[in-house]
Amino acid sequence: MKVIAAYLLLIVGGNTAPTAADVKTVLAAAGTEADADALTRLTAALEGKTVEELSEIIAAGKEKLVNIGGGAAAPAAAGAAAEAVVEEEEE
Repeated sequence: MKVIAAYLLLIVGGNTAPTAADVKTVLAAAGTEADADALTRLTAALEGKTVEELSEIIAAGKEKLVNIGGGAAAPAAAGAAAEAVVEEEEE
């Protein structure tokens, strides 16, 4: 995720064709490193893509995450547990 975030930060900052070296520089400034394999795969997959195409890729990825589900269950369970604790304290 950090590699993707760095790549997108570069685009938002005006770099329309970030390189692996650009992404490494951003990550180094944040005090972290990139997995070389992930960086190579990302830059190869997104090479030559326009901002509009990247937006479509992100939207498609969001749809895949929605289909996976599971993320909302943890907060709901935590809320139910907190309610149970409050009810026990009231009794």
